[in-house]
Amino acid sequence: MKKTTKFATAVILIGISTVAAVEIERSCARAEVHAAVTEFNGERAFSDLCQLVQVGPRPAGSGNSDRARAYIERQLSAADAEIWDDPFVATTPMGKIPMTNVIGVIKKESPTVVVLAGHYDTARIDGVQFVGANDGGSSAAVLLEMARVLTRRTNRFTYWLVFFDGEEALKKWTASDSLYGSRHLAEKLASDGKLGQIKAMILVDMVADRHLNILRESNSTAWLSDLVFKTARTLGYGRSFSGGTFPVEDDHMPFVAQGIPSVDIIDLTPFGSYHHTAQDSIDRCDPESLTVVGRVVLATLAELERTCQFLPAGLESLAHCLPTFFSRVDK
Repeated sequence: MKKTTKFATAVILIGISTVAAVEIERSCARAEVHAAVTEFNGERAFSDLCQLVQVGPRPAGSGNSDRARAYIERQLSAADAEIWDDPFVATTPMGKIPMTNVIGVIKKESPTVVVLAGHYDTARIDGVQFVGANDGGSSAAVLLEMARVLTRRTNRFTYWLVFFDGEEALKKWTASDSLYGSRHLAEKLASDGKLGQIKAMILVDMVADRHLNILRESNSTAWLSDLVFKTARTLGYGRSFSGGTFPVEDDHMPFVAQGIPSVDIIDLTPFGSYHHTAQDSIDRCDPESLTVVGRVVLATLAELERTCQFLPAGLESLAHCLPTFFSRVDK
């Protein structure tokens, strides 16, 4: 009887110790995540948003688009990111229009690539001074602050910060009149055999609303979407990531079609009020919303890096040839 009692006590103590060890590990993990994300400065990102809005409407192919791109490249250069321009000519309902994707590259230990993306163009709307503070400005602002954070770190992945041109339709949203930059880049990478290096894509779009409510976009890759939303809850931002579930056609779709795990972090709140109107202005946006999204993205990257596997031997040699199919921009 005594032996049985001692055995039971030992089992209970082992169980308690195991639970305690798991809880300690979880607490340490949470602390590490919180420490990893605090570098993202929403106020600094908001300053970028304001600078882009001051440029004015930025539809693809316009002079203001060129000025916005110049600002983006100056900020990437200041952050010590390598800059690749990806120019192309899009066939649109308004004729041939030159467009340019901008890619800020942060090369680190592994040639495996994670893409962080958004668009910097604004919709061309007749009779409307559409400056796209949230729709166009917020995604570019988050990416610029990401560049400042990631270039100061030792990262496991190579990161591409992709600023898509031509996300907006020129006339009416259709499969052929939308997503010009992302369709072009996905096709280009596929034809050049470079898609295999991309582990994941995280897209941000309309993420600065004062009443942030990110939805679970149902065209996104399930496991990556789950990771983003779990991370948001871990950081205490669950209320800002509770916008329900809805499908959205966005710049992640060409990559989803190519089999790349992709997630669209997007807030559809503006669709019910100021989307594609002159009211999409700075006063609708909040630095805190940029902070929330930026920190969730950084924590998601930390988890991807923690669980990643490096490329098989021999594939590292692909990394050196990536710049050859983009126009290198020397700053």
